[in-house]
Amino acid sequence: MIRRMNRRAFLKASLPIGAGVLVLRDSRLALGTQANDRLNLAAIGTGGMGAANIGNLASQNIVAMCDVHESRAAKTYAKHPEAKVYVDFRQMLDELDQQIDAVAISTPDHTHAVAVGDAMRRGKHVYCEKPLTRTVYEARVLRQMAQRHGVVTQMGNQGSASEGLRRAVELAWAGTVGPVRRAHLWFGGGDGPQERPTDQPPVPPDLSWDLWLGPAPYRPYHPSYCPGRWRAWRDFGSGAMGDMGCHTANLLFRALRLQQLWNDRPDDSPPKSAVFQVAGQASEVDVEGYPRWMIVDFDFPARDELPPVKLTLYTGGRHPSEEVLRGDEMTKWGALLDGARGAIFTDCPWNTRYALLPKAEFQGIQGPERTLPRGQGHHGEWVEACKGRGETFSSFEIGGPLTEFIQLANVAATVGEPFQYDPQSGQILNHSAAQELLHRDYRDGWTL
Repeated sequence: MIRRMNRRAFLKASLPIGAGVLVLRDSRLALGTQANDRLNLAAIGTGGMGAANIGNLASQNIVAMCDVHESRAAKTYAKHPEAKVYVDFRQMLDELDQQIDAVAISTPDHTHAVAVGDAMRRGKHVYCEKPLTRTVYEARVLRQMAQRHGVVTQMGNQGSASEGLRRAVELAWAGTVGPVRRAHLWFGGGDGPQERPTDQPPVPPDLSWDLWLGPAPYRPYHPSYCPGRWRAWRDFGSGAMGDMGCHTANLLFRALRLQQLWNDRPDDSPPKSAVFQVAGQASEVDVEGYPRWMIVDFDFPARDELPPVKLTLYTGGRHPSEEVLRGDEMTKWGALLDGARGAIFTDCPWNTRYALLPKAEFQGIQGPERTLPRGQGHHGEWVEACKGRGETFSSFEIGGPLTEFIQLANVAATVGEPFQYDPQSGQILNHSAAQELLHRDYRDGWTL
């Protein structure tokens, strides 16, 4: 079964965030608000992680909330009786355009892109749950839109704010374990093949089914989709990769500076290919759902001073040889940088803690000076950045490429053949069937 995000489990796994000074950015404030003012915040999606995100942003002025499922939203609505309530986020953004500074989006994967895009076009700062989008193409578009509109963004992979993740990244960048040419990532699997329901129960009276579907293909209502296991269906979710990929791959993606492959190179820099190969295999391929397990190899080229690296991703109980743990026992979850002089390893799905392996050889190591900012938690960091104080650590500049990475794993597991991906152009160069999987058509009436 797919591991669900559980806020209590996440908080239990997290380490305290160390005090630090935020790197200052420009003095631009959010839509004219003063630095000490509260943001006027709107929320799209108020159940599950939506409720948790709104709770973490409750110090701000919650002016509006939107949800298509009234009964799931009722508890959150009751906590903020002053907020205006909507069913259609487009109507909310139209009517309150001049009153909203920022928007928090916590809907199923298939509606992330259209909601985020609508908000950013209006100049709103955006917090969006992970994965940023359901497709590679959508992730690219949102990253470009954030750049074009100059808004503050944050993707909801909350472990980004932890002391453990930031310190592990600093250790990797300082060369503590030597050059890394091999990396491994493993976590829970998918639900396997899905049988499309044949019965058609009535739509609950408090659910706006057409709005829940949004840009996804039309399907008759069924509780298997909502409020059930929407993540297991290709029309709505991204499987295990969408559920935990942006959490568990976070440390490796940052430590290996993989986002550099997506960055535009200066005109005067020497030409350097960013193209990488992706090759996947899976337990099965199903047109409706995601495989129970997959193994995907990414062969990344050099990034500036860093050597080429092969990263293998495993789900559904598959994992690398226990030898990579240098004397430790294999774990259910893991992310490991296999360096020439040792390894940096985390067994936490959210990457909030780490170990240097072999442990005996790294006892007492102090490591490099802290170079990354330490903020006020994942949500607080976004709020501060919206007010012109500091920057977000999981903006769409890295959240977009990280989402492309995890969605490319789904593509590779589906086609079962190697392909070459160019992160500069967003194109698969040698596999037309894989290229077609980079995006899915929207239903009439919906655009990005």
